[in-house]
Amino acid sequence: MNISGTLNVFRLFRDPALCLPQHTVSTFNHLPIPLSTAFSRKDGQKQVDIRAVVLDKDNCFAVPHSNEVYKPYETKFRELRAAYPNSKLLIVSNTAGTDSDKNQAEAALLEKNTGVKVLRHSTKKPGCKAEVLSYFASQPDSGVTHPSQIAVVGDRLFTDVMMANLMGSHGFWVRDGVVERKSFFARAEDGLATFLTKRGYCAPDPMSSFE
Repeated sequence: MNISGTLNVFRLFRDPALCLPQHTVSTFNHLPIPLSTAFSRKDGQKQVDIRAVVLDKDNCFAVPHSNEVYKPYETKFRELRAAYPNSKLLIVSNTAGTDSDKNQAEAALLEKNTGVKVLRHSTKKPGCKAEVLSYFASQPDSGVTHPSQIAVVGDRLFTDVMMANLMGSHGFWVRDGVVERKSFFARAEDGLATFLTKRGYCAPDPMSSFE
């Protein structure tokens, strides 16, 4: 059970826009590379500078509960690794790398299959934002000096996108996963996003806090 996700949903009563992404793509294959090209800034505004990427696993680039890249996404995954090498790319999953991952076996297999570091974290998304930021702070070659330089890519609004907004980062929502999202929470997320957008709500601007 994701206690962090359940508790953090209550934040939406105060600030519903926390679940809205800064950018939406249909599938993982539709991600722009580099990710900063998804944004254009008006004259005089600081340009978006995405230096590192946090990547969800299940139903984002992998079939749920598998620990390898979904074959139709392999080319895009390689392109992402090339654009964000070494510590600039980090997998943060709510399965592999968590306390429920016995002996961290899934995390080890996922790292072997993808060549990408998997974060070991005790709190599930969106509550592990401090652990994510701590990782990048400990990796000077990531180039990250501010949370707005991080993008979080995932298929869940209440976990991946919400964590991005709580961090002050850019959330990329992969709207259509590898398999159809049929769960109650997934349908609730989609419905809420549509409702908020129609009501004129906008995702927070991470650049607004950049000094």
